[in-house]
Amino acid sequence: MYRVWSYVTTYSLLLIGGAVIALIWANSDPDSYHALVHAVLIDNFLIGILEHEGGGTTRTLTLHFLVNDVLMAFFFAIAAKEVWEAVILEHGSLRGSKAITPLIATAGGMLGPVLVYVTLAAALGILGDVHRGWAIPTATDIAFSYLVGRMVFGAGHPAVRFLLLLAIADDAGGLIILAIFYPTGDLAPQWLLLSLGAAVAAFTFFNWLPRRLDRGNQLRPNSTWVRKKLSFWPYLVAGCLSWFGFQEAGIHPALGLLPIVPTIPHADRAFGIFAEAEEHLTDLLNWIEHRLKYPVEFVLLFFGLLNAGVEFSAIGAPTWLVLFGLVIGKPLGISLFGWFAANILRLGLPDGMRTADLVVVGCVAAIGFTVALFVASVAFPAGPVQDAAKMGALFSFGAALISLAAGKIFKVEKVEIT
Repeated sequence: MYRVWSYVTTYSLLLIGGAVIALIWANSDPDSYHALVHAVLIDNFLIGILEHEGGGTTRTLTLHFLVNDVLMAFFFAIAAKEVWEAVILEHGSLRGSKAITPLIATAGGMLGPVLVYVTLAAALGILGDVHRGWAIPTATDIAFSYLVGRMVFGAGHPAVRFLLLLAIADDAGGLIILAIFYPTGDLAPQWLLLSLGAAVAAFTFFNWLPRRLDRGNQLRPNSTWVRKKLSFWPYLVAGCLSWFGFQEAGIHPALGLLPIVPTIPHADRAFGIFAEAEEHLTDLLNWIEHRLKYPVEFVLLFFGLLNAGVEFSAIGAPTWLVLFGLVIGKPLGISLFGWFAANILRLGLPDGMRTADLVVVGCVAAIGFTVALFVASVAFPAGPVQDAAKMGALFSFGAALISLAAGKIFKVEKVEIT
């Protein structure tokens, strides 16, 4: 996550490859494709989907469950790491008053798509059938939006930084929406005590206590011993417990590592999500992220393969609801809320950024893809409605072309880094 091309390669190109393979496969031999998606790896497994049959409990581990519910937890952990850095560190990009305008614009960028989605669904008389999909178009794909933003504005334009802050905040909002509005079963919030307990124990015994014992000793013997001898293992154990707590609580388990991320030791500095300097940070949180880089690449490859396989015949009303929510709702919401924050609340915009640039930023942020696909997979059960909604998430790539056109219309002057 140190250079933009490295980042896009890591978290996007394999995902696109998986999605393209899935589309071709699902439209040429749908039976074999769906057989792969629902392939049973282990029956009567100890950790899996609960199914009550005659009072007994059986658990089945499918390939889809392994990727979407287990392995995607590592992807969301990396996203949570970036949000955590942006909010809590001294030089975090979402810390303090400098983030207020993009945060308000983010709120508009999430509310606008919801209003467009719900309004169009109501006008078509299908709101009752598709109401659970309202959150799908709230997503923004960080990597692709950043890449397109650089193409439109140039790497040195302040709007690119604004867009990045907005995309990070958007992801944080998406994680909250997933946790609150898309439970995976009957809610049993008492199980969250397991996740909370695991996070508190990991932080107390393997982060706070060693540092407390090392006060006044620059050699930091206790912290060094914990780092060298125990490494990431206490946090892995805590992560497994937290994941299980989320699953049993009825919250999507792919979010299960989120409470553990803030407990991991981290240097109190942040160079930015694409900064080359972050490659050389050796604190445990960055060390873990560096080791997850390649595994997460392949997780996203399989995520695209198992979730983007939609037959073109599935295109329907939900496709256009998701797509219009993104390409209309995002620019409108970001433009209006950003203008309100900058001009009415007098919070202003970054030096060198115009109000007209907000419209273009909104167009770029309309690229949903990764998180939109994920939300679609949990918003609707497998079937034609889910497939149609996923197609809308895939079609949101068209926002890249819209962004390039908007840049020309609003006469954006590209600013390159000198």
